[in-house]
Amino acid sequence: MLLSIRAVPDYDPRMGLLEELQWRGMLSASTEGLGELLDRERVTAYIGFDPTAASLHVGSLLTVMGLARLQRFGHVPIAIVGGGTGMIGDPSGKSQERVLLSADQVEANVAGIRGQLSRFLDFEAIENPARIVNNADWLGTIDVLSFLRDIGKHFTVNYMLQKESVSRRLGSEEGISYTEFSYLVLQAYDFLQLFDRYGCLLQMGGSDQWGNITAGIDLIRKLRAKKAHGLVWPLMTTASGAKFGKTEAGTVWLDPGQRASAVLFGGRLSDARVEDILLVFEDAPSVTIDAAALSAGIANTEMAVAAGLAASKGEAARLIKQGGLYINDRRLVDDRGRVTMEDAIDRAVIVLRKGQRERRIVKIV
Repeated sequence: MLLSIRAVPDYDPRMGLLEELQWRGMLSASTEGLGELLDRERVTAYIGFDPTAASLHVGSLLTVMGLARLQRFGHVPIAIVGGGTGMIGDPSGKSQERVLLSADQVEANVAGIRGQLSRFLDFEAIENPARIVNNADWLGTIDVLSFLRDIGKHFTVNYMLQKESVSRRLGSEEGISYTEFSYLVLQAYDFLQLFDRYGCLLQMGGSDQWGNITAGIDLIRKLRAKKAHGLVWPLMTTASGAKFGKTEAGTVWLDPGQRASAVLFGGRLSDARVEDILLVFEDAPSVTIDAAALSAGIANTEMAVAAGLAASKGEAARLIKQGGLYINDRRLVDDRGRVTMEDAIDRAVIVLRKGQRERRIVKIV
């Protein structure tokens, strides 16, 4: 068997930022003239981080390193933590509507992400310190009539329908809500605000953000008669080709102390904290059980059916006899047994598992 080996060119320390990103395989597309601009002057650039969880994930790491590398080349990085847009959710790369978060949830997630970003970006640099901003600072104060009059009029529906993130969802069975449809305009407005406040000329991100980025470039051109730029890199994807994001199954978190890994691989699930369990298994389907009903005890087979792990009590009984049903990672052996409040972790949650992968979260209310 013959092996084909492709030689990788040696790293050249004289490379500009755009050349190095390309050398590293981190360049998918960029606007014309960006390389010359980056070589000629110090550029302020930003990337947005969606606060749908209190931790960034391994897919975010590629994005964070893009921002860190920009700073190492002498440019000024801005990290937007989307406290405003995070309450809506970006449809890019998504096949379904996101679950909307409360203001308190977003605020807590923003705090977690801010702490993680500080490990990669230098906020004390003398000439080009990094900056973290929250777009809730401007999105939370603008009124809807002013926004529609001053910003919305610059976006035709035809233009928005041409964006891949929108057109793909329109062809799906679920469709897209007006809430997520408006996300593109809000992100474009973010770019305009950063241009006005900090002289930001560049937005970077994953390739699924290209439509949102060019919308902001167009808005700056129309309202400020200035040329802004965009740069995107390839997405990190799962084995199935899906975007590796916070709201996808199998997320690998960057949370410190690796509590998520401890929940999954570190021993008894019953020893884990409830908040860690809910974070790790946030994508798993969940059901609620009344505490009073659980106090009286619920048959193992009935619980499996209620959680959607079995179509009938008979099927659940067969699963148990075959050793394929677990409560908090404890294998069930008695198909006539009952689940009680003693099985609930901190009297708040139970994790049911079928086989090695399929899980259901039972929340006690």
